[in-house]
Amino acid sequence: MDAFGVQNGNPADVSSMFTQILGAIQKSVGQQSRSSESLASIQYLTNFLFTWNYLHQSQDIADLRQECADLRITNEKLQRQLKENATLNLSTNQHGRRTPSAPPSPAIMSQSPLARNPYFSPSATPAFWVPPPVELSSPNGKQPKSVEVPGFWAVVPAGGAGTRLWPLSRKSYPKFFLDLTLSGRSLIQGTWDRLLPLTTPDRLMVVTGMDHAKGVQDQLPDLLSTNLLSEPSPKESAAAIGLAAAVLARRDPDAVIGSFAADHMISGSEAFLSAVTEAAAVARHGLLVTIGIAPSHPATGFGYVRLGERLRIPDAPNACKVLQFKEKPDARTASAYLTSGNYRWNAGMFVVKATVLMQLLAENTPELAKGLEKIADVWDDDIKRTQALDEIWPGLQKIAIDHAVAEPAAVAGKVAVIPATFGWDDVGDFSSLADILPVEVGRARVLGDQQMVVTEQVAGGIIVPASGRLVACLGVDDLVIVDTPDALLVTTRARAQEVKNIVTKCKDNGFKTLL
Repeated sequence: MDAFGVQNGNPADVSSMFTQILGAIQKSVGQQSRSSESLASIQYLTNFLFTWNYLHQSQDIADLRQECADLRITNEKLQRQLKENATLNLSTNQHGRRTPSAPPSPAIMSQSPLARNPYFSPSATPAFWVPPPVELSSPNGKQPKSVEVPGFWAVVPAGGAGTRLWPLSRKSYPKFFLDLTLSGRSLIQGTWDRLLPLTTPDRLMVVTGMDHAKGVQDQLPDLLSTNLLSEPSPKESAAAIGLAAAVLARRDPDAVIGSFAADHMISGSEAFLSAVTEAAAVARHGLLVTIGIAPSHPATGFGYVRLGERLRIPDAPNACKVLQFKEKPDARTASAYLTSGNYRWNAGMFVVKATVLMQLLAENTPELAKGLEKIADVWDDDIKRTQALDEIWPGLQKIAIDHAVAEPAAVAGKVAVIPATFGWDDVGDFSSLADILPVEVGRARVLGDQQMVVTEQVAGGIIVPASGRLVACLGVDDLVIVDTPDALLVTTRARAQEVKNIVTKCKDNGFKTLL
């Protein structure tokens, strides 16, 4: 402490100090002293007063700035907690149903600092996992417009290994469980919403793996338990759709089924409903019908359908014969397809009578058809079904429905196509996901909390800040950055389709718990 009561630069007694300073100045002035010593004393005291006042004000400003910074951090934490509580930590909804929970990752659970982040709950539920809907009619709360097709059954194959969008999706929660548009609806819920106007909950069936069955039931609480078919192991689309057809052929021999993947995105609902309605009309004539998507660019990641002559079937004015299915082409071939105007993307949507599909399977993959028929015969008996699945399912052929049925049936002239005008994307990689996200010119696309991403001179690409920490990018274009609490992926959009290769390498290097 100095002579004026200031200790370490801080006021010990502000009132006493100013009293001492003021008394010293008045005493010097009262003596009318003009000596250099008095003038120096006054100057010193004056300078000290101004200096102390400046330091005091500076300290106040610094304190205010620190308080603002603390408040900002606290506010961000509160916002994240509110978001977490709203989307992840709801224990029940208005109907009293439990919020779904993905199997926990040991790597995540072992890191306590990550327990309260905005994207993963303590049970390691993924960021974009969607809780069960409160209103099941439609996202906007209104009853969807009904264009019900009599006798039509919607079948939704819901499978996947979670490799294409890893580490955002995992084996335990494939992309169809995730809300990739931040709309509050997962992809499978969006598929449900899209199909419901064509049918009823009683005629909507989902085929999924046993590990995903509970999650499907949680996200689609109006799905009847008898319409949830669980596969013991993945066997590609022919076995999944064939199982649904075999079961439905016994419940309703006249049933027309439409197969629509759980993890695709579609825009233009009226055009979609119209195309499916036409396809159902054609299917009643004993044909296998696919829906062809008008290509918007020469894509090399999709298969193609070659259009033939119009079929002139009542109630289906756009129906055409399918001349040929084409595998994924190279860039030059894809450009030629686009220029010709005679090709459509093969979106894997098929509409057919259940009995006709089983006939086609029997003609082209007889052993697969035989095994599915045996399982379907005992499906309604829990004990016999379990036994049949254990004995028969492991030996079933693993093949896509395109190869098992569609391609050989097209050669035989048994396949039709409805050229569609709605938008479609299979969200097959992060580059496709980036295309469907909104973005400002010259900036990267962000899936998640925009406040957790800072960029400078960054264009293109996609950033997923799913770890709760800041992602900062400077001078990099067309990057894919997916930051989760237990894994970070960095690649380019050009190589986004190769993400499954790095997943395989992670598995080979012993990181199975992160897959």
